[in-house]
Amino acid sequence: MTGPQLRAASMFVGWTISTLAKKAKVYPNTISFIEKGRRRGRDKTLEALRKALEKAGVEFTNGKRPGVRLSI
Repeated sequence: MTGPQLRAASMFVGWTISTLAKKAKVYPNTISFIEKGRRRGRDKTLEALRKALEKAGVEFTNGKRPGVRLSI
């Protein structure tokens, strides 16, 4: 998951960084650093973020052009 994917996914479901942090049990600063590309994020952290967002209806797309979309 890239920083822009994370930011877009949060926006799709209308979540702030604080909301995502609570749902994924991740520190808000960590999310901010990942979104801005200042940190990649540990696999465990990225997995928690992905699961929280997918539970809310986000689908991550990969390949040559990574992106996100709502699966609802």
